[in-house]
Amino acid sequence: MAEVRFARWRMPLPRSRALRMALGVSLIGGGLLAFLPVLGLWMLPLGLLVLSVDSPIVRRLRRRLEVRWGRTWPLSRLLGRAGSPAPADGSAESREAGGSPQHSAR
Repeated sequence: MAEVRFARWRMPLPRSRALRMALGVSLIGGGLLAFLPVLGLWMLPLGLLVLSVDSPIVRRLRRRLEVRWGRTWPLSRLLGRAGSPAPADGSAESREAGGSPQHSAR
């Protein structure tokens, strides 16, 4: 089964190349009719994403955009994760990050 991946999202597509092409073109066509209700500009990038499976030119543009997006908005930043490891001193920051507090023997 064909699928399109962009960052962490995956979208399954029909196996038939003709169906994928028709779906991509119809999404782009719907995006051009953005002044109508339900149809909107969100359909343009989705149509290009679907067409990128079968079109080398669109695929190249999608990969460039994905690399640029990854450099500008790293996935760890989008998920709210810090880039550095959590402190291991038993502080509140460590407990929030999933570490266990260190108990001292008295």
